[in-house]
Amino acid sequence: MRRFPLADAARVRRWIIDTALANKAAFAVTLGCFAASTVVGLIAPRLLGHLLDVVVAGTTVETIDGLALAFLAVLIVQAVLLRYARLRGIMLGEKLLASARRGFVAATLRLPLATVESTSSGDLMSRATSDVDKLDEGLSKAVPEILVATVTVVFTAVAMLLTAPLPALGMLIAVPVFVVAVRWYRPRMRTAIDVELASAADAQAAIAETVDGGRVLDQLGRAPRRITVNALVLGVLRPNGRNQARLIGAFDAGAELAYVLPLLAILFIGWWSYQSGLVGIGALAAVVLYAQALSDPLYELLKWVDELMTGSAALRRILGVEQLRADHEDTARPNPRPEGHEVRLQGVRFGYREGHEVVHGVDLEIAEGERVVLVGPSGAGKSTLGALIAGVYEPTGGSVRIGGVPVTELGLERIREQVVLLTQEQHVFSASLRENLAMTESGSADEPMLAALRTAGLGDWLGELPAGLDTMISGGVTDTDVDGAVTVGAARAQQLAMARLVLADPRIVVLDEATSLLDADSARELDRSMAATLAGRTVIVIAHRLGAARSADRVAVVEGGRITELGPHTELLGQEGAYARLFQRWSAGAR
Repeated sequence: MRRFPLADAARVRRWIIDTALANKAAFAVTLGCFAASTVVGLIAPRLLGHLLDVVVAGTTVETIDGLALAFLAVLIVQAVLLRYARLRGIMLGEKLLASARRGFVAATLRLPLATVESTSSGDLMSRATSDVDKLDEGLSKAVPEILVATVTVVFTAVAMLLTAPLPALGMLIAVPVFVVAVRWYRPRMRTAIDVELASAADAQAAIAETVDGGRVLDQLGRAPRRITVNALVLGVLRPNGRNQARLIGAFDAGAELAYVLPLLAILFIGWWSYQSGLVGIGALAAVVLYAQALSDPLYELLKWVDELMTGSAALRRILGVEQLRADHEDTARPNPRPEGHEVRLQGVRFGYREGHEVVHGVDLEIAEGERVVLVGPSGAGKSTLGALIAGVYEPTGGSVRIGGVPVTELGLERIREQVVLLTQEQHVFSASLRENLAMTESGSADEPMLAALRTAGLGDWLGELPAGLDTMISGGVTDTDVDGAVTVGAARAQQLAMARLVLADPRIVVLDEATSLLDADSARELDRSMAATLAGRTVIVIAHRLGAARSADRVAVVEGGRITELGPHTELLGQEGAYARLFQRWSAGAR
């Protein structure tokens, strides 16, 4: 299984610029608050330097008390401004996070189903969960703290230069040390973080599959082997974690050197300047206090830069899904509206992997309103043909046309308007029955929902629900109450999917074993009740129960990725070929 791509640097820059422009007022207010708190904080060392000067020169107790009160007032004002600035920063971060979440969900829902199915589920799941959490850390915590630290460092450096320019030049020693340390650290740490997030996605997928299949593993006695597999997957994270720790340790040493060397230089230049009469004791003391004050913001800057890098890597993964969707839409041609709802396959070929073709030059024409049943042995290519008609996959050769238009030109929205594909696996959302049905555009009023449930054979079940359409339901294996929600079994989930189909009202329907989990009697009853609803629609049924073939206009026998027989049920029985043999075996088993 392949992974989703990472967004390129241009995409990340564009997102940052677009986001900044869309929230420029909030950015300005937040940055202004940080700047104000920093400016107020810079007054304190100046007051202490002035206090030292007046004490040396001789002053009164009242003057000293006044300076002390002013110093206390400055600290209080700075604390209030800084708290408000951080609050604004957190609020801004949460707003940006919400925007990123919405974009991610929208992009995911618009991805082609084939793309989602061919990509690691753990990769998508980790981007939707842990990566979003890491982005939250970066936006709501790291960004405000880095802003505070950056503004403080810049303003403090300016204050030092204005107070005593000559000693303040000692700060320049830190520049080459920082440049070398950052240029060495950043690419290595970025690679390590990318590896960590990708490995975590693999581990998350493996653990989730283990939990989902826990009962099967216990029944087969394979739990110890699965534990070993999970240990191997998790083991990939350990050396990468050690590598990150080594990188952080080396970078911290360089950062400590970048702080100590300038402080020593300032003290030496300051001592020489004071001895030469170029600077007063108060100004020198203020510069030294400023230099010491730089330690906290520099530490915070280094502390949060890793969180920011992790958040940036998470953003690249999140935006990678959006970029994949954008790339897909950019390459899509204009989606014309089909004229009619006939389906035509011409020389269709398809393979899930290069060099492994599973559909070999299939030709098939299905007239508008016709009901065609595809039958054949397992693995013959029936489901693949259904997925090709529904636009889930694009043929590697030939064409699939709906209403005269190639499916590849219709676009996702147009395909979803025209075709509904129902498989044997259906999802029930943990929500009310009404919400599960209202996902279709026409499923908003009660009466259509009730009629759809009755058509799908769920009328009696609806009457048993404690709150009718407002009853909370969830997916499960048995019909039991779980945490206040009625658990819907797999067979009933198929009936619920049929009710959704009635509400969706498509013109073309592909049913791929859509009633396979129902017993034979229930399946026949559902087929009869759905017949009136599906009348006039183009219907393709993929079935192992050949009873559905009796009512079909035509039956297509699929063997080895080819259609070997095609015609009405009675005609194919008379030919005594593959279909006749399949039907005889099925009839014997049904008895």
